[in-house]
Amino acid sequence: MADHNELGKTGEELALEYLENKGFNILETNWKFGKLEIDIIALTKKHLVIFEVKTRSTSAFGEPQVFIDRNKQKFLVKAAQSYAERHRIEQEVRFDIISIIMNTSKFELTHLEDAFYPVL
Repeated sequence: MADHNELGKTGEELALEYLENKGFNILETNWKFGKLEIDIIALTKKHLVIFEVKTRSTSAFGEPQVFIDRNKQKFLVKAAQSYAERHRIEQEVRFDIISIIMNTSKFELTHLEDAFYPVL
C-alpha cells in the first residue's frame, strides 16, 4: 500500500477513536456510494453527521480541510441524502471535517463542526 494510503488509513483510525471518545454513535465507516465513499457516518440525538477525514504529513501546502473542494462537498451531500433515505433517518444532516496533521512523532487533530452547508 502506498505511503499516502497508509497515512489516510491511520488518520481515519485516529478520527474514529476520537469520535467514539466524544460519544458519537458510529453507524458506518468507509460507506460506499458509487465509486466514492463517506469516511465516517455517525448519529447524534439531533443530527446524522457525515465526516470527511483529511490527513496530511505537513501543512506546508495548506491545512488538510482546504482540499475538500466544492465537487467533494456536492458528492458528500448527495451521498448523505441517499444514506438517510435508504436507512429512513429523519435527523437533520450535518457535515463535519476531521483534519489531521501527522508526522512520525505526533499528530494534531482538529474537528470542524458544520464545516460546510449543502448548496441548494
